[in-house]
Amino acid sequence: MKAKKNSKTGKWDIQYYYNENLTGVRKQSTKRGFKTRQEAEEWAYNFSLAQKGNLDMKFSDFVSIYISDMQNKIRENTWISKRQIVDTKIMPYFKDKRMCDITKSDIIKWQNEIQKLKNKQNNPYAPTYLRSINSQLSSIFNHAVRYYNLRDNPVAKVPSMGKKKAKEMLFWTKEEYLRFSKAIMDKTISFFAFELMMYTGIRCGELLALTPADFDFEKNTVSINKSYQRIHGEDIITEPKTEQSIRIVSMPNFLADEMKDCIKSIYGIKDDMRIFMITKSYLHHEMDRGTKIAGVKRIRIHDLRHSHISLLINMGFTAAEIGQRVGHTSTVITDTYIHLFPNVQADIAKRLDEERMM
Repeated sequence: MKAKKNSKTGKWDIQYYYNENLTGVRKQSTKRGFKTRQEAEEWAYNFSLAQKGNLDMKFSDFVSIYISDMQNKIRENTWISKRQIVDTKIMPYFKDKRMCDITKSDIIKWQNEIQKLKNKQNNPYAPTYLRSINSQLSSIFNHAVRYYNLRDNPVAKVPSMGKKKAKEMLFWTKEEYLRFSKAIMDKTISFFAFELMMYTGIRCGELLALTPADFDFEKNTVSINKSYQRIHGEDIITEPKTEQSIRIVSMPNFLADEMKDCIKSIYGIKDDMRIFMITKSYLHHEMDRGTKIAGVKRIRIHDLRHSHISLLINMGFTAAEIGQRVGHTSTVITDTYIHLFPNVQADIAKRLDEERMM
């Protein structure tokens, strides 16, 4: 297989053959965008080995194949996070090892080294982040097992590093939020942004993608159908996080009135223009400023979503009702927020007592 230089892009392309998974038919395709001829031909050679079930190749070479297979199947901002983990937490340890030679012992040694690392604040990594790192390495090996005939996944044979859920879920009570909102009221765009997140439970990316066309003030609803990301210095509008995330959220009257005022206050805004022309880092800064003034605990931007859900639980809404509003299944709501729901078992026992006495 010889690479050819693309006269339009100045980069190298190479044709390769692969076996179609469902039918086994051998097909031809082209991989584009390599910087050098050598890089293109090395990729094709390693891909050929992988197709034959020969994983006698360096881990770094298989990762190139994994990236090629997966990159177009994952949202771009999610992929950036994955690449950062692969490049900084995985490749330095495994890049020169052969895929077929990596053992359970290698995985345990790697886990021990990762758990010694510190973040920018010189603190150990959070258990949930450690689990994400562990899961990413496992995903690479799972891909090799499923599609390239690697015998087994060594990561799956040792205990996982980290934890799926944080020990403590942070959120604000209604009283804490009201103190905070009063503190940032001097900047109207900040006030409206936090109001919308607190009283609808929408995600930050969903907030930043909103346009006037998304609001129906006759029905007092807002349509959530897109998400905003800042990627490589460009504004990117994508689909929401999941299928369940596409939804219509009803607003309380006071919030609908506030959003009318917000849109009216933006000079020259059109129906398809973003309302909140701010960044996530701006909101982080405003969170810092407001919590200091108000004297309330610092939470993450995403924790406003937890605060909204907590508020609805305390108001007596069911997991199914809450899930529909925030774009989650009722199972996710129950599993994640079960500790916030009233003591259902005690209530059942009490009502059975009452039934018996009737």
